[in-house]
This record gives sequence, C-alpha cells and structure tokens, in this order.
Amino acid sequence: MTIKQSRNLSAHDKDFFDIEDFENRIISSYNEGHAPTSLPADVVHARSLIGPGSGRLRDFSYIAPEIPEFLPDNCVGCMDCVTMCPDTAILGKVISEETLQEGLTGLAADDAEEMEKLWPKVRKYWDNREKKGEKPGRFGIFIDPSKCKGCAECVDVCGSKDALAMIPKEKMGLDEHRRLWDFYTSMGDTDQDYVNERSVMDIMLKEESLLYAGGAGSCAGCGEATALRMMAAVLGYDHGAENAAIVNSTGCSTVYGSTYPYNPWKIPWTNSLFENGPTDAMGVRARWDQIGWQDKKLWVIGGDGAMYDIGFGSLSRLLASGMDIKVLVLDTQVYSNTGGQASTASYTGQDTKFYAHGSTIPGKMELRKELGAIAAMHPGVYVAQTVTSLPNHFYRAIREANEHKGPAVVSVYTTCQPEHGVADHVSYERSNVALATRAWPIFIYDPKKGPRFQDRWDLRGNPSPKKDWHRKKNDEGEWEELKFRHFAMGEGRFRKQFDKDGNPSETILRAEEDRVSFWNRLQDMAGVDRVIAEEQDAS
Repeated sequence: MTIKQSRNLSAHDKDFFDIEDFENRIISSYNEGHAPTSLPADVVHARSLIGPGSGRLRDFSYIAPEIPEFLPDNCVGCMDCVTMCPDTAILGKVISEETLQEGLTGLAADDAEEMEKLWPKVRKYWDNREKKGEKPGRFGIFIDPSKCKGCAECVDVCGSKDALAMIPKEKMGLDEHRRLWDFYTSMGDTDQDYVNERSVMDIMLKEESLLYAGGAGSCAGCGEATALRMMAAVLGYDHGAENAAIVNSTGCSTVYGSTYPYNPWKIPWTNSLFENGPTDAMGVRARWDQIGWQDKKLWVIGGDGAMYDIGFGSLSRLLASGMDIKVLVLDTQVYSNTGGQASTASYTGQDTKFYAHGSTIPGKMELRKELGAIAAMHPGVYVAQTVTSLPNHFYRAIREANEHKGPAVVSVYTTCQPEHGVADHVSYERSNVALATRAWPIFIYDPKKGPRFQDRWDLRGNPSPKKDWHRKKNDEGEWEELKFRHFAMGEGRFRKQFDKDGNPSETILRAEEDRVSFWNRLQDMAGVDRVIAEEQDAS
C-alpha cells in the first residue's frame, strides 16, 4: 500500500487496517525483541493504531514465580475467581459430557484421566440441572500462564472453598500449564443453554463477554482492570462487540490499555486528553446519531483526575447535554498514573504527593468531593456508585446505565496497590471493607423511578442501612462498630495517622465525621428512617 493510498482510505474501508499483517509483522517483532531490517514503515502504523484484542498475543509468563492451581474436588462453580481476575487469566467453561469425551479421544490414557478430573460435576451445572430434567454439564476452571501475573486475587476470592491454591510455576512446568490451557480453548464456547440468565456471574462463560482480552500492562491485582473487564462483559453479552465503543481519558487505564502494540480491547477504543474525554465523546455521539447508529453504546472511561478534577467541567457539560453517553469513573482516590498526587477524590488524612504527611501538614486536610451526588443533581442523569466485590450490584448498574436514555455515570471503587499501600491480592477484600466502613457506600439514583426525590435513591446492598455504622463481632466476640478508622488502618496511605498503639489521629477522626455525614445525607435523600446518633447510643 502506498502512502497516497493509505491517506485516501478511511476507517470504514476494509483494507484500512490489515490485522493479520499487523499481528504477523509488528507484534511478532515486539514478541521476539527484534525486527528484520526489511520491516518497512507505513502511514497506518505510524499513527500508532493497534489491532483489536492484540493483547491476547502478549506473554507475561516471565513475571509470576507462582501461578494458581485448580483443585476441582473443592469447586462449586461460583465463578467468583473468573469475575475478579483483572487480567483475563482465569476463565471458566461448561461443556457436555459428550464434548468432553470427544476431546479426550486420542490422548494417552494417563493424560485423559488427568484431564477429565479437571472438569468436575459441580452441583450448579450438573446436579441441579439433572434435577430439572436439563442436560448436565462439566465445569472447568483453567489458567492462562501467558496472562497470569501471580497476584493471587483469585485464591483470595475463592477463600474457604479452597478450589484454588498458588503453587510454584516450576511444580507443573510452564509447558504443562500451557497444555492444559490449550485443551481448554479447544473445547469451544459454552453452549448458551448452560448460561443461567438469572445468575449474572454466568455471563463470563461466554466468549462474546470477553471484550477485554487481557495482555494489558496494569499492575498485579489492579482494581481498575477488574472493573473494566466486568463492564466490558456486560457490553459484549448484552449488545455485542459491534455495538459498543470506548473513549478513554488519559490515566492509568489509557497507558495499560494502549501499550503499543498490545490492546486488551476487542471493541473500538480511543485515547483522549485528561481534560476532555466527555466532550470528545459528545462529538462521537453526535456523528453516530447522524449516520443512524443511535443504538450503539458509547462509554467514557476516566479516573479521579479526568472526572473529579481536570475534566470535571467537561463531565458536567456532558451531563447537562442530555446525550446518550455513559461514563465509568475508576475511583482510586489518587492520581495513580502520574505518581500518586492527591485529588479531590482523596480521603482526608491520606498521605499522597502534594499532601505528604509531615510535622506541619498531617496528610490531606480537605474533605472529599462526592462526584456521584453531584452528578445526580444534573437533570435526567442515571447515577450509580458501586463496587466490583458485589457483582450483582455492579452488573445491575452497568445494565441500567446502558438502558437509560440519556447520560449515565457509574462510579466504582478501585484499588491502586502501589498508591494505597496494599498487597496485590486484596482488591476484593478492600472493596468490601470500604463498603462496610462507609468509606464507599453504594447507591443507585434513577430519575425514572418516581416523582419524589426519595423514590429515586436506592441504598440496597449497604450493611445496616438505618444506622450510622455497621456492627460486627470482633475477635473477642464483642460487638464493634466498623468505622472509617478500621478502613484506614489497613492501608499504607494512612499509616502515619496512627500511633504505635493503633490510636487514630485527629485528622482520621475528622475524616470519620465526614464519612458518616455523607452517609447520613444519602440516607436522608433516600427517605431512610435512620436511627439518630443519640438513639443509637441509648440502644
């Protein structure tokens, strides 16, 4: 293709971007670490365009010294591990007995016996279906060794079920891990009949849900990547890859989402500047509507900087426009991509760049901005604040946002392991703690739900919704209120706010007052008959 020919083509031309050529010529050169001297430059690739889903060809097998091992005898088929994996490195599948036996044909007897054990008859897909007179299926969990970064999030999520365990990679050997994965992929897609529409966790059984293919350069255990996978799963399952696109404001998600030549997205994706992702999307939406693409789903993705700070005005303009654009806010409470500066999403007392803890300034002193509440004050906007650790709530929020005719904002709590000062495997656990301590209450605001303001707010999913603080029994068997201090105590970003005996600083107590104050405002807006503090003390 000549330069002149390339310039005359558009994205609507079939030959504009030769994916096969890109993968064979460009990606192979990167994977091998060198390129032939004959590799020519061309206009298309000079623009840094990346083929869809090219991240699947990226190999991270050199990173993790340990990798999950599937223990099929303990598996219940819950799909939690698959849902929470940030790297699309662990997937589940349901196949018929006939399909399995056919796949085992030709294997050596010992290999066939070993492989068959990795497809257990779990109650969810075998026993329960047999009782209903439906064809039962064999369920399998398999790990892609080229995508796993060894964060152990899947093991943590599995918990006491003990169906997964981290093992040294050399215990089985990389070739064996790859052999198991290749067999898994050879079994084809899960038949739709095995997908329970009432179980949202089942959507990731289908290949069309895997629009986030993995191969992204995100940190091990990244909470953002899990949220992106889950959002993409809904788009793929409900609407199809051909009916969705992403505008991504500058941030971590653009860096690991477009590390040339690797792209985890199987749908059209474009990077925008920090400050104008939402207004960039308005241009895309306007053009789509002109050419009759009204039913296509357009999402804008951004973090704290892009939505709370630098791009806040752009976001507000989008919400005021009434245009059918959806916004996913990846709230890490810090500028993760640029070294950990504080944002207006940062919690009071948080130690970040520009708000470093010292003898004069005890961490960030400003109170946190509540973007979800602000978004809800724009007319006709659907708003949800959610966590990935409650998949039912998260998936509901994404689905309702997609069906809402007009702007929608879904803000999700996401861990940033380096800046939060937490371990790689704790995204799920930290989301649950944030919810339980009012650090991150969840809610849905749907302007269509009724004429009164309180009709539109839904606080279901929050523990102890009528009280200031949720209570649980501590290690001594005594009831204890879970307050913001319990959330802060578990993260490095607040470590200087506690003395050697674990007593919180005045700054943390101030943050605590802010958290319960916001929770009380949510209760009042939702019309909750809440217990007033004096009444709680008396009880």
